[in-house]
This record gives sequence, structure tokens and C-alpha cells, in this order.
Amino acid sequence: MASAPASSAAPPRRVVICGGGVVGACTAYFLSTHAASPTVPTLVEKSSPACAASGKAGGFLALDWSDSTPALSALARASFALHGRLAAALDGANAYGFRPVHTLSFCLPSQPTELASPHPLLPSWVDPSASAAPPRVLGTPDTTAQVHPGLFTKAVLAASGAEVVIGEVERVVVREGRVVGVAVKGRGVVDADAVVLALGPWSGRFDLVKEVFDVSGLKAHSIVLRPGNPDKITPHCLFLSYQPEPGAKMLDPEVYPRPTGEVYICGMSKDEEVPDDPATIVGEPESIAMLHKIAGRVSSQLKAEEGAEVVAEQACYLPCTNDGLPVIGEMPGVKGCYVATGHSCWGILNAPATGAALTELILDGQAKIVDLTPFSPARFLKKKSRR
Repeated sequence: MASAPASSAAPPRRVVICGGGVVGACTAYFLSTHAASPTVPTLVEKSSPACAASGKAGGFLALDWSDSTPALSALARASFALHGRLAAALDGANAYGFRPVHTLSFCLPSQPTELASPHPLLPSWVDPSASAAPPRVLGTPDTTAQVHPGLFTKAVLAASGAEVVIGEVERVVVREGRVVGVAVKGRGVVDADAVVLALGPWSGRFDLVKEVFDVSGLKAHSIVLRPGNPDKITPHCLFLSYQPEPGAKMLDPEVYPRPTGEVYICGMSKDEEVPDDPATIVGEPESIAMLHKIAGRVSSQLKAEEGAEVVAEQACYLPCTNDGLPVIGEMPGVKGCYVATGHSCWGILNAPATGAALTELILDGQAKIVDLTPFSPARFLKKKSRR
């Protein structure tokens, strides 16, 4: 089932994308490569492309992990396939570290346990004491993959040919119920026939968005390490369960080796107010310290005393909605104003299908690659009317 046509009018020729993250970049790419109406957009970004979650995320991709939610399953499966096509078109393996991966899950003991021999499924770079029980296979190279999110975002954006404007969008300019541009601080109004709001958790700063739905930020911490012997790190992504001490909260850290030789570790998050400027976001020392502890427990090669170099200690904000689904579609009551946000931890995975579907909606009047009805911002109007 396809989404209902947005309009039967001629496709817009001046499209402005607000937000230089992965969703904005993918939307720019598919707009510029549209078969019938290629449209090179203008992209306005406050700081720099991929400066927030799109540059600090893990970049893990999964084909079927959203299958329990039909709408998300369709989006994820379409997007996983698009990641493969993009990697082929843009030399993703070399340009941004695209590769299939093995994916395992195991419980990291609170206290190290010495085993006579490691389980055969456990990668050789993982210490045998890191898993007291056999690992569980979560994904194979056919169903899981990875990209370096920052490099992916920048590669896709560069391939789009979009004009990138560094500036802060203050408001969407609307006349008689139709978008006519965006007001950029210090630059005046940038004219547009269509506007895409793809600013992650900052999308909720606009009045026309706040009036319809809420988008909040989940602060997620991560570290990036370069082990002393990176060639020994195999492409195995690890999803762990870890209780630091008896009675403590269970943590769900994740470990993603990258083809660059770096290893990305995340898993400490909290609800927190999103700051105005993404450049000011820093990680909290206790969360960063816990990630280092976990890294060292997983592999001695990830310990500083064993020669591991700290590449990054960082944090970002994942955009979340009240019902757990992303918001993708035209804003009710404002023709030509589109929104794409709320992807939570699956933004890197689902950005290509989101950008492709929005492109179809904007230029063709109808999204065909995936049904956008479950993601429409109009769904929140019904909920608000019941209050």
C-alpha cells in the first residue's frame, strides 16, 4: 500500500533541507538522483554536517530486527537494501567502511571468570573470561552490516551535489497555509517550494512542529578506541548484558569494530534536555569511565595499559517520539513542509529509505518504496483531540 498523494501539482523546484545529519543527507541524495525530476536541494546546517548523532552513532545495520513492528519492518528492510545499493554506487567499502558483519550476544560477568578454553563462537580478540556462557548468534553477514556513520553521511551529502549553507534556521515561513521558505539567522529568507525539517531532536524547536507532536532527546555516550594490534580485530559486533555489581542496574553495552581498526563502544544513556548547540555536547565522566571499564573487560586489547589509544570520548542525542515510531511526512495544515525525525537508535539504518520515501512524496506526490501512513505526523492530531 502506498501513501496517499500529497498533491497533483507540478513537483517543487526549490527544496530546502534543514539539518545536515544522515536523514537530511540521504534526502538530498535521493532528490538529486530522482529519475524523472532530479532536484538538487539547498541544505542548511547550523554547525557542520554529521556534527551530532549522525557522526557519533555506531552505524550498525540490521535487516530484520524490527520485524515485530510491521511498519518499522518495512522501513528497515527497504533501507537495509538501499544501504547495499548505495555502497555499490558510492564505493562504500572504501569511502565509509560499509561491510557485512557477524553479530553475537553474550552476558559479561560481573567478576572475571577463568575458562579452560574459549567458546568456538567467541572471536579470538575477545578475552575468554568475557563470556561465562556460550554466545548467541544475533545476525550473520547476510542480515547485519555496518557503516562509519559520519563518513557515510558526508559521502552521501557530497554525492548529492547539494548547496550546503552554514546557518541557523529560525523559522519556517508560511503564507496562506503553504511554505514559501525558511528564515536563516543573519541571512534573511531562503525561498523554497518545499522544506524538509530533518534536525533530529532539534526539529521540535519549531512552533509548527511543537503544535503537533513532541520529540525529545536521549543522551547516548560512546568511546572510540584504537587497539595496539588492530589487524587482529575481526568484524564481529557484540551486544552485551552487564551488571557492574550485584543489585546494580543491568546495562546493555554494544561493541562495534570498524574496518579502520577502531573499536566503537556505547551503552550508557539517559533522558536529558537537548542543548541549543550540538557543538557544546560532552560526555559525562562517570558514563565514559564505565564504557572504558566494559571495554577492558571484553578484551585486554581495548585497555589503555595494553596500548589501546583513545580516539574519542563523546555523547550525542537520539531523537525519540512518544509512540516510539519515527515521524516522516507532510506537516498537517502546511503544504510543502515535510518532517523526518524520531528515528531513535535506528537513524543510520533507516535514513536511506526515509530519504527515498520523502523524495517520492515531494516530487511524485506519493511514496512508493514504503508506506508512510504509520509515520505521518497527522497521527498525533487524533491523540491530541482525545485529550
